Amino acid sequence: MSQSDISPAELEARLRLHRLPEIGPQRYHALFRAFGSASSALSAPASAWRALGLPPASSEARRNPEVRDGASAAMRWLEGCKQHVLLHDQPDYPALLAEIKDPPPVLFVAGDPGILEKPQLAMVGSRRASRPGLDTAAAFSKCLAGAGFVITSGLALGIDGAAHQGALDIGGQTIGVLGTGLQKLYPQRHRALADAMIANGSAVVSEFPLDAGPL
Repeated sequence: MSQSDISPAELEARLRLHRLPEIGPQRYHALFRAFGSASSALSAPASAWRALGLPPASSEARRNPEVRDGASAAMRWLEGCKQHVLLHDQPDYPALLAEIKDPPPVLFVAGDPGILEKPQLAMVGSRRASRPGLDTAAAFSKCLAGAGFVITSGLALGIDGAAHQGALDIGGQTIGVLGTGLQKLYPQRHRALADAMIANGSAVVSEFPLDAGPL
């Protein structure tokens, strides 16, 4: 787990807050500004949540066993090798990402979180790419990764996969940004690719809870 200045209890509270229904980055940050910590937000009266304009479903789910158990499972996941969480107000959070409006308050990272600070180029494209398209993407990726850029893509089929593989093929670094939780990797056909990225100095990243599936 990445080093941070917060207690394990506050970390678990943030993971619970992150799992609540209808709480996206904007509402998460509103709660954080209002109460100063996730622990305080979770223990605040429902009326205080209503005063912030938050839906009843969010407040009522705070004591849901599935929310609590999911946060506990995430704490256990963080004990694993090369498994990290980056939090929006901690020094290891990517500096440029922190500058956007309502940055993701929680980032799960499998692999090397340090490469999120390196110069990156994003490559994305069709899932049903032609063979010349795949070859061109791989060639671009190899050239750019060889020049020192981290290649960032979405681990989808087609161009994304070719971009990640091209970077790995020449010993470069690459980041896969998932639209699912890290434990629900999609598509599963790229499980081996993701594992190779994690094992070889690259990273797979998600702003979603670990068990969030594809929509």
